[in-house]
Amino acid sequence: MLQSDESLPGVTRVPAPWSLRGHAWLVALRLPAGDPARTAFVPPDLRATVKAAFSVLMCVVYDEAPCGPYRELLFIPGTMNFGDARHPSISRILVSTWDSVANGRSNWGIPKDRADFEWVRSEDGDHWRVASGGRELCSLEFTAPTGVRLPLRTAWVPRKLGTLAQRLDGRTYYYRPEATGGLRMCRLRQWRFDPELFPDLSRATVLTALRIEDFNMAFPVARTIG
Repeated sequence: MLQSDESLPGVTRVPAPWSLRGHAWLVALRLPAGDPARTAFVPPDLRATVKAAFSVLMCVVYDEAPCGPYRELLFIPGTMNFGDARHPSISRILVSTWDSVANGRSNWGIPKDRADFEWVRSEDGDHWRVASGGRELCSLEFTAPTGVRLPLRTAWVPRKLGTLAQRLDGRTYYYRPEATGGLRMCRLRQWRFDPELFPDLSRATVLTALRIEDFNMAFPVARTIG
């Protein structure tokens, strides 16, 4: 992590469950076998268990959230073995507010760090830039969405794939977010990463890029062990 728990400022704790509204960009990708981005920022005891038919990169704008609006960049390299079963797990995640950092860690064990976000929208698409301490860690440029808007319902995702797990400070957290909204296709024009601050996905093959519009999301109370 960039920031230790001791360095976090005092914020109001907002326990789960949470209801959120916003929009997002999702990139499904495939990394080469043995690529270091697969295990970058993964807890040491889970690195050898990472498997991935595909990985997911997401940019999210939460217009409404119990801790206040914020922006987010996250990467899910694949599934990991948490003992009881394999689950998808977030290896790296940056958010724009300390309130999201502290509550994400305490509610769901999500290893959030705070960063500065720039999001510029134009008729041609959207440009994201995320930096920490003035150092750019990621830049992404998407085309404007095109085509028919399709429905999104995470209830259609099998429970095994839809339940995420996180391991943080000796505890394991299990949670299944639920969301509804709409999907439209877009393209990823360019991306770049600082591998010291974020997994370097530049060698990945992009499978698809989607704009998720007007979603409603529910984050439940996590089941915890440890």
